[in-house]
Amino acid sequence: MHSFTIEMEPDSSDSPEKGDASGGSEVRHGNAALPETLPTLPNSDGNDANDDDVGIIYLQGFHFWIVSFLNAIMLFLVQTEISIVTTSLISITEDLGGFDTSSWVLSSYLLGYVGVVVIACKLSDIFHRKPIFALCIFIFTVFSGGCAAARTMPQLIILRAFQGVGGGGSYALSTIMIIEMVPPHKYSTQVAYTGIAIVLAMVLGPIIGGSISSNTTWRWIFLFNVPIGALGLVFALVGIPNGFPYHGRPDMAAKPTQPLARLDLPGCMLLLLATMSFTAAFQEAGSQFPWKSAYVIVLLIVSVVLWLVLLVWERHVTQSSKLREPVLPWRFLTNRVMVGILLGIVLLGGPLTVTAFQLPQRFQLVNGLSSLDAGVRLVPFGGAVPVGTITSAAVAGKLRVPAIYITISGALLQVVGFALLGTLQPSAGIPAAVYGYQVIAGVGCGISFQTLFLTIPFTADKCDQAVGLGTASQSRAMGSAIMVAISTSIFNDYVLSELSALGISDPSSLIETQNMTGIGASSELQDETKRILSEGYNRQMLVLCACGAAQAVVALLMWKKNQIRIA
Repeated sequence: MHSFTIEMEPDSSDSPEKGDASGGSEVRHGNAALPETLPTLPNSDGNDANDDDVGIIYLQGFHFWIVSFLNAIMLFLVQTEISIVTTSLISITEDLGGFDTSSWVLSSYLLGYVGVVVIACKLSDIFHRKPIFALCIFIFTVFSGGCAAARTMPQLIILRAFQGVGGGGSYALSTIMIIEMVPPHKYSTQVAYTGIAIVLAMVLGPIIGGSISSNTTWRWIFLFNVPIGALGLVFALVGIPNGFPYHGRPDMAAKPTQPLARLDLPGCMLLLLATMSFTAAFQEAGSQFPWKSAYVIVLLIVSVVLWLVLLVWERHVTQSSKLREPVLPWRFLTNRVMVGILLGIVLLGGPLTVTAFQLPQRFQLVNGLSSLDAGVRLVPFGGAVPVGTITSAAVAGKLRVPAIYITISGALLQVVGFALLGTLQPSAGIPAAVYGYQVIAGVGCGISFQTLFLTIPFTADKCDQAVGLGTASQSRAMGSAIMVAISTSIFNDYVLSELSALGISDPSSLIETQNMTGIGASSELQDETKRILSEGYNRQMLVLCACGAAQAVVALLMWKKNQIRIA
């Protein structure tokens, strides 16, 4: 696996930004050349980025392997819970009803995820990683069992939100600990090995969900988290040293003073409410409420106001508070490169999530496949994502291509792949070309994902790296929730109006599409219904195509006269 290199060509005309290597230095982290200590990466203020790392003891032996397994387990479970429901929604709606609100089963999980990621990072900075990680695992496990016991769709949606709280915190702590377990020159290897769990979740999630739904009750897609989550909790309590990552510095591992005063609770609430109001507006527009309704308009206006208030508040906290730590440091918003990275990750959340959410539905409702077969047909996309991450590492390492060019290449591949997926026609079978289109889109997503995330530790100041990674995870979840809402709104706006013209007023009856002959539907009605559904799904793919194009545009914010190279 390739090692990291960040190279800045000396140029007196280009003033250094946060996270740049000042003085035109070149820092290489080679696996054989450096000792097991952190190399010096100067910050923009001229101080060593690693001043806070003096005394850190990296994990080795028993603790290293236990925590590595813990990270892999929790990343797998948390990511699986995003994709596993995609092939189970038809079974869930058959049991609980509410097809028109079924997208909330995914969106509520993502919103819970969004609401806690950064605050979990901050809490772990204050109270250390072990207790917060253990608490997040406990919440995720308990509410997974609660989801399995849900008796109505509203109950499931609410319980999924709390499950997302535990899942978001677990994901954030896992990603942070991955880079705290080892020195920087081993980041790429550690990320690659742990990333196998994410890849398996993307590939196996829809298949596991489809297999469970086809052979037993859908409730097992949540129940199987309970014993594995309990095992993860044991690993956290046994494997993570007390005070990690400063267990080697008694002064920093000591109990913090005024811990609650350091939390930016107003910022966390503003971020959650702003995202929730925006998502809710698009989720309900075109289905429960018309676009011109007071409900939708008010929610969108409230969302815009909350986002503006959030920006003003975070600027105030960053510049004036000496104790409270901002949930979204103003330093991120004044660092053009970081803004480009975070916007790219927000836009990437849609393609990664909506594809896994909507394609299996299409395969079931338009092509008449079982939930298991639909999950299997999504494997090309899930398998192509790691191919993209490996490709980006190879290109960056051997050809030393700057990060901005790699990111734009991944975005353009997404444009091509999703544009082709947006041209599919309704048919009994699935054309072989569909799998090729999935591969193109998946490789593009993998390239962008790897490049954007691995740029963060070398763009943010050392004191902001945990929050930076947490913000990136939160941005991806937030982008996923927003794009699921937008794509669902576009689908509902077109499909429901067209079906109403056919005399189909109850969208829940769509789950009977696979057996419409059994309810007396003519072949013409079946064909027309499938055509409408197919066009609705095509429009969603074109939304993802637009996301890819927007990623290419915002990647230009990463442009520097002396380009950043990550290898």
